Amino acid sequence: MLSNSSTFHVRQQQIPVFFKGGSYDFWSIKMKTLLKSEGLWDFVETDDTKASDELVFQKEYEKQDAKALFLIQQAVDESNFSSIAAATSAKQAWSLLKTEYQGSKKELNQTFQVGLGDVDVIVNRLIERLEKGKNQTKLSSPSIYMVPRTFRNQNKNSFKPQMVSIGPLHRKDENLQASEEEKATHVVSLLSRLDSTQKETLQACARMVNASIDQIRSCYAEAISYNNIELAEMMVMDGCFILEFLYRIKKCEESKMGNMLFVQFTFYDLVLLENQIPFRVLNDIFECTISKFDQTTSLIDVIHVAIEHVNPFKEHKLKSSSNPTHHHILGLLHECYQYQYQEAKSLEFSNSRFPSAVELDRAGVNFNRVRDTEWPLVMEVKKYRLPCFSFPWGRPTLIMPVLDVNDFTELVLRNLIAYELMYSKHIFQYVTSYAIAMDMLIDNEEDIAKLVKSKVLVNNIGSNQEAANMINSICKEVALRDFFYSDQWKELNHHYNGYWPKYIAWLRRTYFNNPWNIIALLAGVFLFVLAVLQTIFTINPAKSDK
Repeated sequence: MLSNSSTFHVRQQQIPVFFKGGSYDFWSIKMKTLLKSEGLWDFVETDDTKASDELVFQKEYEKQDAKALFLIQQAVDESNFSSIAAATSAKQAWSLLKTEYQGSKKELNQTFQVGLGDVDVIVNRLIERLEKGKNQTKLSSPSIYMVPRTFRNQNKNSFKPQMVSIGPLHRKDENLQASEEEKATHVVSLLSRLDSTQKETLQACARMVNASIDQIRSCYAEAISYNNIELAEMMVMDGCFILEFLYRIKKCEESKMGNMLFVQFTFYDLVLLENQIPFRVLNDIFECTISKFDQTTSLIDVIHVAIEHVNPFKEHKLKSSSNPTHHHILGLLHECYQYQYQEAKSLEFSNSRFPSAVELDRAGVNFNRVRDTEWPLVMEVKKYRLPCFSFPWGRPTLIMPVLDVNDFTELVLRNLIAYELMYSKHIFQYVTSYAIAMDMLIDNEEDIAKLVKSKVLVNNIGSNQEAANMINSICKEVALRDFFYSDQWKELNHHYNGYWPKYIAWLRRTYFNNPWNIIALLAGVFLFVLAVLQTIFTINPAKSDK
């Protein structure tokens, strides 16, 4: 059973292939061959305690077992090494890998048979994949996605975290590794608020997360390369960091806030679609931490700090539901913009050009900001009527929310739109409808200037042309299914295409678009009046006094 060789050298070429978490069955076959060639396979296959009793020299046994363990360790890459880090024998290491990664024998046999062209095997494998899909649906429908390339290419920085990585999708980004120490500092700070020890609190958090690890994994549409232990560790670490970060802001603990640049970018990193962790994780960790020392603050109260900070409609105070079934922080933000009483309709005149804000203004349409409404994205057309008449009198007014255009507005809107796009089976396109409506109102910098003058838009990013370009590009490559302003837009379009409004718009565009045209028009009118008067007095001269 034991090798008589007194020396043992492991060269790099002896390792058949590094194990990276996939294709375990093929890797195990190659490793088994390698271990047999060194006379070490019995240490993996046989119970070590029983085997040691049969040996004369205990130390020799331990030496050979260590050689087998070393070979296995060398054949596993760093990202999966944590799975066997606690193993003290070759058998333990092999069993840990086998339990976590090995497919069924049926799958392995089918893998070899497919090469023979067995149609039945192919069909059986397809059926098994469909069954897995059914099981995945039963667990949870994915709500965290990687943004499609066509949409991402419009502005890559809108979807990539700049300061901290939350969840597994951007964990390996080298530019975000520096913030891991800052995250650890926040976690230590949160744990220090509790009366229990750090180990007790972390055990409680890990227990809660580990119990639902399958549901957590199913929340991600992309395949996750991390094993369950690594994923659970990640969830606990990120969940504790988010809660401590937001709790500090809510309680105005300025001494603990630290670098304001870190604070500013972290707020917006927390609402990126690709940078989320499931809401249930935050809820579980909140129950194990903050709820223990602050019973007056709810989880929604804590997260609402981030919601208010990133809200691009500053004049409207968002209201968050106490429903604990939100998907994640971005999902909670999106829920604040939903309105169950607003009906979505198709945009029937999408093939024709809609008049811009300046053109509507020339046709007699006013713009005014909305006040005290349940729906933050409300747009209404109001017409004023005289008491004695049934028809409208005066200029119609488009009531709309005040949009704060700053350096992060595009980021927030794009991620909300991407969330609606990817999760379209379950949510309506409220934010996409608003963005489409703004895109139709704004063609150039003159439209931005008009909306700024009407106090329905605040431009904090520089030139009006830059703001117009941002709004015009935000809905490119976006398919619109639900449009929540169809009635309002048809009414505005009908008013603009009416005889008098269209004629008035033509007059204003032709004769009143600048001061010189106005002066020339007035001069022309004045000369016309003088000519008429001169003609009258020529035909009917004044009678001389008798």
